[in-house]
Amino acid sequence: MTRGSTRQRKKDTMYLVCGEALYDVLIDPTGLANSNKVSLSAKAGGSPHNVAIGLARLGCPVSLATEIAPDTLGRLLESRLAAEGVDRRFMRRTGKATPLAMVDVDALGNARYAFHGLDSILFHPDPEVVKPHWKSIYGVHVGSIPIVSRQSSAMLLELLRTAPKGIINSFDPNVRTAFEPDVERWRVSVEAFRQLVHLIKVSEEDLKTIYNADVDEGAIAQRWLSAHCSLVVVTRGERGSSLYSRFAGRIDVPPVKVIVADTVGAGDSFQAAMLAWLAERHLASPSALAKLSPEQLRAMGHFCSQAAAITCRHRGPEFPYRKALLAQ
Repeated sequence: MTRGSTRQRKKDTMYLVCGEALYDVLIDPTGLANSNKVSLSAKAGGSPHNVAIGLARLGCPVSLATEIAPDTLGRLLESRLAAEGVDRRFMRRTGKATPLAMVDVDALGNARYAFHGLDSILFHPDPEVVKPHWKSIYGVHVGSIPIVSRQSSAMLLELLRTAPKGIINSFDPNVRTAFEPDVERWRVSVEAFRQLVHLIKVSEEDLKTIYNADVDEGAIAQRWLSAHCSLVVVTRGERGSSLYSRFAGRIDVPPVKVIVADTVGAGDSFQAAMLAWLAERHLASPSALAKLSPEQLRAMGHFCSQAAAITCRHRGPEFPYRKALLAQ
């Protein structure tokens, strides 16, 4: 895409990402074993928040619909979003405290989460606020904790259902059983959301959680492709990813080798890169997505894997700027 077309897209159109913004509190495993002091570090996070930051850093206009608290952490969250260039017109204000995710990373860099303060947060935008802006939105992204939220899941389904024709809806289940341990509830929500979207990214781990450990990935992907969806992407971390297209069939993408600090935010980085890649090439529409060629799908998969690999080099959620992927 030329520089001129980049400026035009930034002025006229954006993605709308809906969901949680919180602080990830990471426990430092290098602390003194014999000390009663625990070393902690906190970084802004939440899967939708991460996708929004990832899109902004890749030069893609984006707005985040979330709820922000007036406390110190909430003010820091909003300041960071502003500094990153994330539009905040669909944000809600709340008197609640900023939610937290306690993150424990194992020896392999895999993260486990414990969430605090998310039960009453609103993750959906006000429909009346969104309505006059539909012409400037070319995609809506949902996923994670909001899809099982008692306050927001139905509202987000309605947002996807009423989105104007031509808008691309994307979805990443990003299952968090530490927040909602009822797997059946996740399964029901995933089945509801997947029928209203055009693009699904899901981790192999989430598929096994939602269905079962010996789930037939290909069969699930084909079933999901039978509705509105024309592309399902399954990520497997260090084992690469597979893209299932209604038009082009299955495309396998090899992993990018990287020394992993941890995997926090890697899936969100992959998701943001995928949406940015489509936007850059004016392919962020249901009709264009459905016609991606095998060559385009391979190129997109490699681009996303590179972005996720860069995130894995860092401790905590850190996302690449577009210049880090200029060769892609």
